[in-house]
Amino acid sequence: MPNDQDELFASVDALLQQAAMQDALPEPAERKRLREAGGLSQDQVAKALSVRRETITSWELGRTEPRPPKRAAYIRLLEGLAERFPTQGTQGSTLPPGAPDACHGPAAAPPPPTPAVAPPSEPGPAPGPVPAHTPVPAARPERPRPSSASRRPTAAKKAPAKKAPAKKPAAAQTTTPTTPPSPADPRFVHGPLAVLDGDGSAYCVDGLVLDCPATTFPALVEWTLREAKLGAPRLHRHGKDADPLVVITAEAAERLGLPQELADRRGLRLPEDHQVVRHLMRAKWRLTRRGFGPWPRIYRPAQGGERQCVQFAILPWGALDTRSWGDSGQLPPAELARVLGSYATRVITPRGSTAVCGLELMTALRPPTRAVRDEVTGSWVSGPNPGALTEAVDPAPPEAPDEHPVVASRYPRHHERGPEQVLDEEAFDWFRPLTDEECAQGYSHGVGIDVNMAFAAAANRLIVGTGPATHVSSPAFDAKLPGSWLVDLSHIDLDPRLPSPFTPKGTRPTGPAWYATSTVAYAVELGASVQPAEAYVRYEHGAYLDAWYTRLRDAYMATMADLGITTGMPDDEFLAAMARHKDRDPGQAAVLSAIKSSVKGGIGKLRERPQGIGYQYGERWPALERPTWSPHIRAELIGKARTNMHRKMRKLASAGVFPVAVLSDCAVYLSHGPGPLDFLPRTEDGKPLPGGFRLGVSPGMVKHEGTQDFLWVASMIEDEQINPARHIKGSDAAAGGE
Repeated sequence: MPNDQDELFASVDALLQQAAMQDALPEPAERKRLREAGGLSQDQVAKALSVRRETITSWELGRTEPRPPKRAAYIRLLEGLAERFPTQGTQGSTLPPGAPDACHGPAAAPPPPTPAVAPPSEPGPAPGPVPAHTPVPAARPERPRPSSASRRPTAAKKAPAKKAPAKKPAAAQTTTPTTPPSPADPRFVHGPLAVLDGDGSAYCVDGLVLDCPATTFPALVEWTLREAKLGAPRLHRHGKDADPLVVITAEAAERLGLPQELADRRGLRLPEDHQVVRHLMRAKWRLTRRGFGPWPRIYRPAQGGERQCVQFAILPWGALDTRSWGDSGQLPPAELARVLGSYATRVITPRGSTAVCGLELMTALRPPTRAVRDEVTGSWVSGPNPGALTEAVDPAPPEAPDEHPVVASRYPRHHERGPEQVLDEEAFDWFRPLTDEECAQGYSHGVGIDVNMAFAAAANRLIVGTGPATHVSSPAFDAKLPGSWLVDLSHIDLDPRLPSPFTPKGTRPTGPAWYATSTVAYAVELGASVQPAEAYVRYEHGAYLDAWYTRLRDAYMATMADLGITTGMPDDEFLAAMARHKDRDPGQAAVLSAIKSSVKGGIGKLRERPQGIGYQYGERWPALERPTWSPHIRAELIGKARTNMHRKMRKLASAGVFPVAVLSDCAVYLSHGPGPLDFLPRTEDGKPLPGGFRLGVSPGMVKHEGTQDFLWVASMIEDEQINPARHIKGSDAAAGGE
């Protein structure tokens, strides 16, 4: 027994000595002073300690701390220098006042263990009531820290050196320069995400690097929840905190036992008998329904309102789609952390494709449920959140895609629904033959202009249905009531040099057809008399997308400012800046692309079709169980975007300027010069035509999309029968995610 006790005491003494050594380093500024006083360069110290020079820089700036065994050698060096070059008025130790020493151990007991990240509920259906924030235990007094400026990387392209383990107190994060600073949440002091490299370095936002000792996925999940302090606060008081995101590089994937490529190219997931999946199951962790694919979510059921969930992104498996993120997946870890951190701070922490993020942002800003008090029991229960999409609702028959059960039960399998049976609110895809007058005008170019964030702009102040549809016969049209209306607009006569605003192909309607409220309201604006034969209207409605639009607009404007594009720029300066903005900062250019993809992808998810080879026609599919599966909202928004586009084209037509092609938010005009200023009409005092297209950075304004030779435009239209707006930029707009 005495021997056992001696061994235990020796172990404890070793722990005490190790704990004492954790704070035995002098302040960062003193480290630099001692080195310079000894006439030593950073390269000399780095060579002696077998580290990189950047590591010494990072230690002297306080961004990172040395770890054993380098730590003891570094302390030995500094103690030796301190004996030779003491500060004025002191001798010997360079420890900060009140710090423990290696002999006597720490002066105070260590703090209690850091609690796990505590979001409110398990992934899946609508969350339950959200408890109040748990008070955070007060931290023990800390020695003075370096200023935030001294912790920033000295060069954007340099990978910062390693940071001490995450359980040591770390410096608070600073936000992206264009984002106003806010108090750091103590649970998420290291930011929303980390990019894990093969050597165990976890690169966070703002240049911070943590050391991750985990070599298995169960250990990595535990480390992320217990020590990493990653995550982001909820965007709405009734919502959920964002789960931490860990991005796995190819080298980290190899370290964790993942293959560099998924064998299942159709299902895009690891087989259930793979050792990584088996290890997770053995440790009582679970995977969501999509399994272990490029964006796996690993969780345990919530207990006591405490959420245990980590989101991963596996880079070698294509987690970052090049159509949305460009070449971001090939960036060094530190730079990728900056790019993804910017998106997470301005939009939402990524948890899937940009389409998934766009849809999740809607829910994060308008949570379906909130905590309400039960009047009978007095307890808090989950209740619907006013103004949100609170439950899955079946669409009206004309709003549903062909595979939906409400359609499959009405028509035979291969029945093709006509305009009087299906709502067809889609973006423009129209072009027309050139007139003889246009061919004789001596035009030299075809110039494309593109509306900034056209679909996001259409969401601004748009009233959409938030409840079930009610069928009415022979209703009076009400522009303030969202819904789908069966009405004949074929009698409306427009200039043939303009597309019809009532069909995606721009052709004139031939009879009654279903339209969203936005489209019928535009017909009324044009002076038409409308009398719907029937309608499916939604008496529960509101500006559901307003917060979504505002956040995406702010993210877009902040990112454009980082790229040198701001409001109020003169037209020529704006065009010049736009021509080179993507080269100014490729990382922020990738963020910009992701923001725009989030808008279009999120809108597309509102009408997500069935996926997978196992789907049977007429069956329900998982997306239908989401409150945000709302094809009527998508139709309302696209109808608004299309009529907004037509309104501006009609205004230019009043000045004698007509488009020759339109694709979604891009219009092509013939021009005597290579740029938009050569054809956009102006008033007598030189200002842009009111109500028309205006150059600028704000959503709803336009930029230069591309220019091609006039003969190229004529050939595309007359010979190829291809919409020139699709290729005016020099590439296929659809293939590029436009």
